Amino acid sequence: MKAAMLVALPIFLAGCGATSNVDANSSGVWDGYIIYPLSQFIIWLSNLLGGSYGLGIILFTIIILVALTPLTKMQMDSQFQMAEIQPEIEELKKQFPNRDRASMEALQQAQQDLMKERGVNQFAGCLPLLIQLPVMFALYQVITRTEVLRDGHFLWLALGKADPYFILPILAAVLTWYSSYLTVKANPIQNGASKAMTYVAPAMILLVSFNFPAAVTLYWVVSNAVRVVQTFIFYNPYKIIAQREAKRQEEKARQRRLRKALKKVK
Repeated sequence: MKAAMLVALPIFLAGCGATSNVDANSSGVWDGYIIYPLSQFIIWLSNLLGGSYGLGIILFTIIILVALTPLTKMQMDSQFQMAEIQPEIEELKKQFPNRDRASMEALQQAQQDLMKERGVNQFAGCLPLLIQLPVMFALYQVITRTEVLRDGHFLWLALGKADPYFILPILAAVLTWYSSYLTVKANPIQNGASKAMTYVAPAMILLVSFNFPAAVTLYWVVSNAVRVVQTFIFYNPYKIIAQREAKRQEEKARQRRLRKALKKVK
């Protein structure tokens, strides 16, 4: 659901946004204090990198994501904690199989008690998302409303137009899929909704990227690549699975030693 919102809301906002150019004479909080300064920051970064606006957008994206790392870590913590208690939530659902109002309220209360006991905040993962959405919207308007960026080029790309060879949309979709795949891979319980979103979000990214400015698609490519790296740093699913299996084997060994000890006592 979060991935779908991350794709859908900027598209909706972009369609509703202003289209006039921004410059030093732009007024208003949004144009004068957000869009124009961001455009100048990207241009400044680009000039540092030899006048390459594509590299400027890449560096801008990395700077933003590094600055958001604490919030990203909070989101990953929330996702990991929710995944870890999912088996217990499933057990609670078995205790309240009825669908009447009383059972549903009892189940909801039991889930809230469980999350409170484990220190899990199911809404903690929403804050980074709420920050990323306006960043994406702002970047879209910076590109489409700043003439020098809109007319800029990077490799084979005209940054203000869609990728003619569909390379960036495919990369964005693949990296979105891999990022989502890593997020759910270590979950103790694999439910249908999470598996479906692993493919739905990349499909949405792929479709909308065909018509989006290449600069925005470039942002998606870089941000998902950084997200993959952050996932391996903070919650490497392969490491989590290995640790979980090691604990399982350790528990089996402990049970075997206990059974042997009991046999000796008898």
